[in-house]
Amino acid sequence: MSSEVEYDCIVIGAGVQGSFTAYQLAKRNKKTLLLEQFVLPHTRGSSHGQTRIIRKAYEQDFYTQMMDECYKLWSQLEREAGVTLYRQTGLLVMGPEHSDSYLLYKNTMERNNVPMVILTPENFSQHIPNVILAEGDGALVDINAGVLYADRALKTVQGQFQKLGGVIRDKEKVTDITPGPVVTVSTSAGVYRAKSLVITVGPWANKLLAHIGLQLPLEVQKINVCYWEEKVPGTYDMKKRFPCFLLTEGEESDRHIYGLPSNEYPGLVKICYHIGSETDPDHRDKQTDRSDIGILQRFVARCFPGLIPEPAVVESCMYTLTPDSHFVLDCHPAYSNIVFGAGFSGHGFKFGPIIGKLLCELSLGEVPSYDLSPFRIRRFQGNTKSAL
Repeated sequence: MSSEVEYDCIVIGAGVQGSFTAYQLAKRNKKTLLLEQFVLPHTRGSSHGQTRIIRKAYEQDFYTQMMDECYKLWSQLEREAGVTLYRQTGLLVMGPEHSDSYLLYKNTMERNNVPMVILTPENFSQHIPNVILAEGDGALVDINAGVLYADRALKTVQGQFQKLGGVIRDKEKVTDITPGPVVTVSTSAGVYRAKSLVITVGPWANKLLAHIGLQLPLEVQKINVCYWEEKVPGTYDMKKRFPCFLLTEGEESDRHIYGLPSNEYPGLVKICYHIGSETDPDHRDKQTDRSDIGILQRFVARCFPGLIPEPAVVESCMYTLTPDSHFVLDCHPAYSNIVFGAGFSGHGFKFGPIIGKLLCELSLGEVPSYDLSPFRIRRFQGNTKSAL
């Protein structure tokens, strides 16, 4: 048993948010331990997979504004490590032209001077070949959006953290947390102490928070990540500048459908439904609902004539959703030296660098760089259970 090593901060959970938090702490010369229950790298949480969308296109100003700095932080990491983590493709946003959701995207982008192109039914197919725009739908392109190389990004930020003297211990499941001016964290392999603790464990958030008398209104969902085969290889290829896309709502569903150009699997396009079915993160394979795939098949058949409307590959990922789909970034109501990030609701990966910065600031007792009121737990009021 390792014991008696005291750290400035312990971060539990080495997904994208925890890894960036640990990296930010190490950059501030804080002695930091990053704990992970599984052997790294792994595919059992929400940070795996080769690609994620990066975008400024959002319905809310605060996300668009946070992404401004986030792009700069991604670039900074690329320069530090000498690796490419982002590729610009643009993001096509489609939806009923006069619907609330589509107009929120359009208006937020205009208000925040996000570089964009508005497409018309007349010029749409000239700019976006092999996609059918539904009658009455509007379309715009977030020009600087693109693809993040997710697995590579995670490996890179963990490597930079270690170069700064940070310690990663994987295959160490946390078994207990004892709050206090110095927090004690017990794992399957040892006991560690630190002045502050950050919890970023994705779908396992409430299982960990139970140790410190807190439960948040989080729902864990298993998402089917579907890849669709091109009838003619290269039709929707990243190298041919085919963009990522997001449909705000459509004939098949009032939920978002999103996609990325073919890249990780040659000749296969990733298209997913932005919601799944409730699951237990420790037993996610028991959840076999595929009703979302039927919705996607109808969408692909209607809008993507160059794809075979039957998924060639189906993988899985987990979302941890809050009731409003906004993140949770806050301190424990009773222990200010315990901080947590949770409920990233399927759209948190791109924010990793800024989330890491904010959780680092909270753990050091500093005033955060952004207004965190949309992310505080007090917004849930009656939904937050405390055993204290």
